[in-house]
Amino acid sequence: MQAVRKCAQCATRPAGGLLHTRTDVLLLRTNMAALRRGAACLSFLRSSASVLINKRKPAVQRLGGWTDVVRTSIASLSVGSGLCAIPFTQHVENLSHDCLIKRAASLVTDSASTYLSQTTLALIDALTDYAKAVHTLIGLQRRYLASLGKLTPAEEDSIWQVIIGQRSDVSDRLELCKRFESTWTNALNLCEMAAEAAYTSGADQASITVRTHINLAQTQVSEVQKISKDAEKKLAEAKVEEIERIEPTT
Repeated sequence: MQAVRKCAQCATRPAGGLLHTRTDVLLLRTNMAALRRGAACLSFLRSSASVLINKRKPAVQRLGGWTDVVRTSIASLSVGSGLCAIPFTQHVENLSHDCLIKRAASLVTDSASTYLSQTTLALIDALTDYAKAVHTLIGLQRRYLASLGKLTPAEEDSIWQVIIGQRSDVSDRLELCKRFESTWTNALNLCEMAAEAAYTSGADQASITVRTHINLAQTQVSEVQKISKDAEKKLAEAKVEEIERIEPTT
């Protein structure tokens, strides 16, 4: 501002005496340089104030045409940077018929494996409950045979009612095992077909995975089936023992 005042004082001198001496010329140059520095500082302060106002008060009105120019320049720069960040070449995903068939085959094997897992779990639970019911029936029959001749007719009739109810429960659980076993067999066949379809379509890993699930399901069911067969064998033995002990008394 001091430079501006000096420049104004120089301007008030007569036109003929403005550059009368070398000292006046040097003073004028110094004043003009100071004026340019003051204008630059003022421009910097305006831009700084505009940034601070925009950050703290988004709703404040724009500060004139200069701010619009600056914002337009910044926006142009941002758009240019964004365009530079966009890749001009992108990897196009393979959507050929072979690729789509492989994906479909993999989905089929996943669904078939899930179906097999659910039916395997249902069959294992049914066989386990069936074996428990058979062992309970065996225990009742053996207790009855051990108490022959020691019970009143009323007590014997009561025990027989319990044994008949347990035999009915064993029969119902056996029917449930047969139903779940049929469903499980269908799941095995479905998985076999899915594995074959995956192999022929080129989805080798999916085929291997579903065949692994088949082997695991067969192993698990085989172990539980063995337990239920052993229970049936013991039940048959108890039935023979019951017949042998009751017939001589009749």
